[in-house]
Amino acid sequence: MSKKTSDRRTSIIELIASDGRMSVDYLAQAFGVSPETIRRDLGNLDARGLVRKVHGGALPPLLHSEGTFSERMVEDPKAKQIIAKKLRDIIQPGDTVFMDTGSTTLIAAEALVMTHGLTVITNSLSIAMVFGRADVDTHIYLLGGKYAPGNDQTIGPTALEQITQFQVDHAIITVAGLDADIGATDANVDEAHIARAMMKRANNTVVLATSSKIGRRAAFRVCELDGVGTVLSEMPPGPAMMEAFLRAGVSVP
Repeated sequence: MSKKTSDRRTSIIELIASDGRMSVDYLAQAFGVSPETIRRDLGNLDARGLVRKVHGGALPPLLHSEGTFSERMVEDPKAKQIIAKKLRDIIQPGDTVFMDTGSTTLIAAEALVMTHGLTVITNSLSIAMVFGRADVDTHIYLLGGKYAPGNDQTIGPTALEQITQFQVDHAIITVAGLDADIGATDANVDEAHIARAMMKRANNTVVLATSSKIGRRAAFRVCELDGVGTVLSEMPPGPAMMEAFLRAGVSVP
């Protein structure tokens, strides 16, 4: 897929997310392409759950729900590797960080293992094990609480209370969606609670989000856009979303 096609589809997602139903004819005129090209775009985006294709046009997607952790680990692996490399440029030796549970944060942890002197506080058993296997001077704190086996994580009141005992440089979180109006959202209520608690105790919040999550909404709000310090994605967002990030003071390296 060419960059031009990718940019157009990103802009289509953002238009539909902000303005609601769009017709094929309107989109074709707006982007200077044929109706058949727009139909192919909408078919692709519908298959990925990013819009709902209907007769003559498309609607915003239904609230996003996520697959199993194993399924998410094989989604967009190259994009997640790019995000992980960008995070490595932000996190400095000696930093203290929260990392929540997610396929992107797990891949990011693997990119950070050789950063010396980190203190890592996480509710993810998998992330704790990644750092624990590394032969570097990392301090690892695994939050207690109710064990959720599907994602190998701890959740609930005990985990939330323990988060309040720390103050960190960065909260590194992943979300199910980033929307200009709604902000950051999650598909799991317990994970949304964990992310919000981590953000409250952090000097900076770094959201890791593949481009497929830009313009998407899930059921549980994590925060408005102005609660985010930095968004790391594998490619720049479309113009509408970039404008929303800039208005909210969000850095997009």
